Amino acid sequence: MDRQEGRMKAVVFDMDGVLFDTEVLCMKSWMAVAKRNGLQGMEEIFPQCIGLNSNDSRSIVMKAYGDDFDYPGFREQAAAWQREYLEEYGLPIKPGLEEILGWLKTSGFAVGLASSTRSSSVFGHLDQAGIRDCFSVVITGDMVEHSKPRPDIYLLACSRLGVKPQEAYAIEDSPNGVRSAHAAGMHTVMVPDMIPPDEEMKRLSRVILKDLPEVLDYLKARKE
Repeated sequence: MDRQEGRMKAVVFDMDGVLFDTEVLCMKSWMAVAKRNGLQGMEEIFPQCIGLNSNDSRSIVMKAYGDDFDYPGFREQAAAWQREYLEEYGLPIKPGLEEILGWLKTSGFAVGLASSTRSSSVFGHLDQAGIRDCFSVVITGDMVEHSKPRPDIYLLACSRLGVKPQEAYAIEDSPNGVRSAHAAGMHTVMVPDMIPPDEEMKRLSRVILKDLPEVLDYLKARKE
């Protein structure tokens, strides 16, 4: 990636798959509900929806199962499955989250979050983890008509943070998220979760790192 890195002012995180290990949890819920309802092919459909908001996921699912498919009912069943899991096992937090958020508090960076997930789930997860106050701006999938891979959600996050996109890092795990941040003009740091990076991801990302501790080291090195 040849995008010039100047003085950076902000860090904007994705949530699912970056802060919390909830991308896998979402996949398990979709698979469980699909099996319960005799739906075939969900293992091919779900990966296409990673990083999308509900509106855009709906288009993909409806195309696969037809106009009569009860998408709201399906999502509610999946949400109920996830709630039961979280009540029993708790929120799966990614290693290094506390350390990177703690450092960012004194780093001088503005810190935001841009997630395609609906606001009720985003704020519920942030509150459960006790990190809501770590983000001065939180943008969710229901705040824009089309979320990732389109740039809208990141452009809105940068606007509310008061920074230009080229002055902000985006921390992303999914291909759709990387495409969104790159299209917005940001410096994208990919931390792959469920989908390994391909040549497109290598081209669109400034760097690909394995986890949040590596991201912290990367940001520290550039802040010195």
